[in-house]
Amino acid sequence: MGLHLIVDGYGGDPVKLQDAALLERFLDGYPAVLGMNKIAEPQVHTYTGEKPEDWGLSGFVLIAESHISIHTFPERESVNIDIFSCRDFDPQHALEQVKQTFGLSSIRRW
Repeated sequence: MGLHLIVDGYGGDPVKLQDAALLERFLDGYPAVLGMNKIAEPQVHTYTGEKPEDWGLSGFVLIAESHISIHTFPERESVNIDIFSCRDFDPQHALEQVKQTFGLSSIRRW
């Protein structure tokens, strides 16, 4: 069946949200935590927008079941995450890992 989980996180730790090594480690291990299979190394890039507060990190990992992408905004203390899988996974467990990793105070999910 599969599951598509979209997460908007708020009140995050700006230091964590701008740590490219942390994001890469997270994307490297997160698929296994969810019972998924990573098939490529994570990619993490820094993005600088037109407004100073628009900068952040964008990360992506390709999994056999589909993909996981993350976009951080340290100045806004926020993160947007897309987890798409053709295999079912526990969304509550997925959310707990995200909240803990980025120090989020609140989340919205779809």
